[in-house]
Amino acid sequence: MKDQSSATTYKPPPLSHSRAGLAWGCVGVLAFSLTVPFTRIAVQAGHLSALFVGSARAVVAAVIAATALAATRSRRPTGRQWISIGVVAAGAVLGFPVLTSFAMTHTPASHGAVVIALLPATTAVVSVLRTGERPSPTFWFAAAAGAVAAVAFAAVHGSGLGRLQPADGLLFAAVLVCAVAYAEGGVLARNLGAWQTISWALVVAAPIMTALSSYAMVSQPPTGTPLEWASFAYLCVVSMFLGFVAWYRGLAIGPLAQVSQIQLAQPILSIGWAALLLGEHITAATLAGGVTVVTCALLAVRSRAGRPALPTSSRRAC
Repeated sequence: MKDQSSATTYKPPPLSHSRAGLAWGCVGVLAFSLTVPFTRIAVQAGHLSALFVGSARAVVAAVIAATALAATRSRRPTGRQWISIGVVAAGAVLGFPVLTSFAMTHTPASHGAVVIALLPATTAVVSVLRTGERPSPTFWFAAAAGAVAAVAFAAVHGSGLGRLQPADGLLFAAVLVCAVAYAEGGVLARNLGAWQTISWALVVAAPIMTALSSYAMVSQPPTGTPLEWASFAYLCVVSMFLGFVAWYRGLAIGPLAQVSQIQLAQPILSIGWAALLLGEHITAATLAGGVTVVTCALLAVRSRAGRPALPTSSRRAC
């Protein structure tokens, strides 16, 4: 064949296509950036227990997800896809919300945002292990540097005594389980669909989350203020569902490498929201920690993404 053949020429995605993906990605990250501050608002006074906030938000989101799946007549997962759905449910629906809710009862939102800034790089590492990629040494160096920076920040900033606090352990655990869920969900979404993946995960986790939220309500009946209930409502509708719809839609439209990097802005936005909504004093150490972790994550994500290979059909025929 001739190189000029339109059937064999690699065509990059249209500019409008790229802009749409980036726009949806920005909407998703903006939605997620408010999760930590609103979680802090919901649980800091103790009127709404951390277990209730972390579990009941998933129950409400599951009702929305089930309605959306039924309305669109989305196909059910099959075979091994159910295992992947379980992994996503355990990490993104159960682990991350519950762990961060408990953490936010003991630490400022800005502190939590810096530790959670590890999520993009951790997701990249888990994705590499999940898919069997062989990234450059730069990737591993950046990922390790980001982890060291986050641990050092938590140890120094948490108590000033150079030791980690229980809340930091919860945050690091939240990052790990969420990264596993993101990586597994990213693989599954290629076949099942983007928003359908998180929707099925919400539905699968609903019985467990309903039991946890029921226990939480019996143990400590929720008596939140209007502001706390409004924050809880945001976590239910936006953080647990609409934010995922926008984020996964952006990743699906692509380009995936560029869209995924938008998440690196999330911790900086969360720190800003913490100052604006909670009146938290943002110290130089907080800013330095955030910038360091985000820089390492950016280097890791970019070194992993690299330049996409051309399809084999675009090569000159022998």
